[in-house]
Amino acid sequence: MPKNSKVVKRELDDEVIESVKDLLSNEDSSDDAFKKSELMVDDQEEKDVDVEEGSDVEDERPAWNSKLQYILAQVGFSVGLGNVWRFPYLCQKNGGGAYLVPYLILLLIIGIPLFFLELAVGQRIRRGSIGVWNYISPKLGGIGFASCVVCFFVALYYNVIIGWSLFYFSQSFQHPLPWDQCPLVKNVSHTFVEPECEKSSATTYYWYREALNISSSLSESGGLNWKMTICLLAAWVMVCLAMIKGIQSSGKIMYFSSLFPYVVLLCFLIRGLLLNGSVDGIRHMFTPKLEIMLEPKVWREAATQVFFALGLGFGGVIAFSSYNKRDNNCHFDAVLVSFINFFTSVLATLVVFAVLGFKANIINEKCVIQNSEKILKLLKVGNLSQDMIPHHINFSSITAEDYNLVYDIIQKVKEEEFDSLGLKSCQIEDELNKAVQGTGLAFIAFTEAMTHFPASPFWSVMFFLMLVNLGLGSMFGTIEGIITPIVDTFKVRKEILTVICCLVAFFIGLIFVQRSGNYFVTMFDDYSATLPLLIVVILENIAVTRIYGIDKFMEDLKDMLGFSPSQYYYYMWKYVSPLVLLCLLVASIVQMGLSPPGYNAWIEDTATEEFHSYPTWGMIVCILLMVLAILPVPIVFMVRRCNLIDDSSGSLASVSYKRGRIIKEPVNLEGDNTSLIHGKSPSEVPSPNFGKNIYRKQTGSPTLDTAPNGRYGIGYLMADMPDMPESDL
Repeated sequence: MPKNSKVVKRELDDEVIESVKDLLSNEDSSDDAFKKSELMVDDQEEKDVDVEEGSDVEDERPAWNSKLQYILAQVGFSVGLGNVWRFPYLCQKNGGGAYLVPYLILLLIIGIPLFFLELAVGQRIRRGSIGVWNYISPKLGGIGFASCVVCFFVALYYNVIIGWSLFYFSQSFQHPLPWDQCPLVKNVSHTFVEPECEKSSATTYYWYREALNISSSLSESGGLNWKMTICLLAAWVMVCLAMIKGIQSSGKIMYFSSLFPYVVLLCFLIRGLLLNGSVDGIRHMFTPKLEIMLEPKVWREAATQVFFALGLGFGGVIAFSSYNKRDNNCHFDAVLVSFINFFTSVLATLVVFAVLGFKANIINEKCVIQNSEKILKLLKVGNLSQDMIPHHINFSSITAEDYNLVYDIIQKVKEEEFDSLGLKSCQIEDELNKAVQGTGLAFIAFTEAMTHFPASPFWSVMFFLMLVNLGLGSMFGTIEGIITPIVDTFKVRKEILTVICCLVAFFIGLIFVQRSGNYFVTMFDDYSATLPLLIVVILENIAVTRIYGIDKFMEDLKDMLGFSPSQYYYYMWKYVSPLVLLCLLVASIVQMGLSPPGYNAWIEDTATEEFHSYPTWGMIVCILLMVLAILPVPIVFMVRRCNLIDDSSGSLASVSYKRGRIIKEPVNLEGDNTSLIHGKSPSEVPSPNFGKNIYRKQTGSPTLDTAPNGRYGIGYLMADMPDMPESDL
């Protein structure tokens, strides 16, 4: 039939259309958009052609304004608070500089390969986590839903930490800083220091009493902390405004939120290196303890840190990469972002221990002065002889080295009665060995060190503004991991969904701003993400390598990248990474079983932390957090396996968003050999508009690769076709 003939009229019942090409040849030749479009069918080249390229009919999916904006978004998501207050702690705890060896090995074995895998599937299929795994295998579509649930759980408490940072940021605009000194309490007769503060420290007291106003147990809610409630509201408003237009709004903010922390870290590093004692901290940090490196616990903690540092399994990585062009070099992106993340952790570690070295030096000086005064008193009363003190020692300006010399002499001479003298060994290493992490590092140890800085309010403002930006960068990726899959799948307005999501999260998040809220943050942090995310990433690996096919996936990568990825990734994805992840999952379960479930409660009377076990209802909540996070996987599997929901209802059908309206893709549970065009009743057919045809992706084609979700199953079909009897297709 001539392809450029004028309008050809014939009755549909007279002939049977034998191919898609024949069907398309019957279109009105005046349809300029159709004539220009590059619709690939049948035996054309095995190459994915997006509707966006070479067609007037463009996909409405947003795109990054530039490659830099995309890289900053991925860096902002992966580089978070854990790089600042978790990695330095693990480095110190697990052998100092020696810890970097297992970390780098595991980064190469599981970190970069799995990060590359998530970037590739998101870019290839151009959908959020739900759409991606539903395309790979409809029975494993629950992986995407599980990622969304975990993202929601994490977002609930992660934004509370941003709220805490906002509170400290707001309190930093005063001199002296409010946590610089213990408060004084006045009564009728005299003034005295607040007992709780005197027993601990000014920064510890401010954190637990002034900021959190913490209760003594999880069961004692104590009502809402209104200061933190307002800060939490402000944090959610910031996230909502930044995310309301998706990457079009959050992408621009990334230029500041992702880059500003590096400016602050570099400023802190330069300032820290100029402080007395900073070199001691850095030397202590990177002195390798090689014997510790052989312990299995070190490798388990390194693997866990690699896993969570890159944001694997959350869906944020997939969501961000889905807005890329399909020929983007995602391999380069994976390697670049992974090493930026690693070097950021090392930079943060340098900053933390330079500042902690300075703090340890100040505490050590106080220790020397206090104990020197004790020695002078002991000399006056005759408990110690002047003969044992070296002649060059001057107690009015004694150094740490001189004090330790006197301390060692007294300890040897008065060996039997030494303990009764009440003298302490003042060693900087002892102070540096007190490992702190998380909120203890950011809101207590680091905050205390900054009170000794010249112009301390300025550095406090910079530090907490950095924490806010680090938190927001991770929150953007986390919320994107919720919003993008739902918008892709259920076609709701992104603006409305973002507002609803933030409102719901704020009201649920009120449990974290009770006086007992810090204990709930600990609970969610320990139980809502670790095991579910490990299971999610294991299933992701299996879905790509075993169900979709590792060979087919490697061919897809060759088509996208323009070159064949190294066979290294083939063996990592197929054999090594799944094995390492399974070992990590088993080790995490064993560790969770051996560690008594509980939390550290702050006891006001003693001004110390005390370990409490979770009550029965608390244990139920912990179990529910893990079960609810992974529950979508078996539910969707059973629904698909048992045909419990008719796909024609669209409840679990994948969808595509194109200009003009929502189009649901038919899903055939017997395979992907679905009919090319789904028939519609006349009432469902929109009025013809041949200048604005809407194209959608098919899940399979008889003339192409008919394997389930095969590599060439992403064709494009017209969605606005007039009603056609199925017999004609």
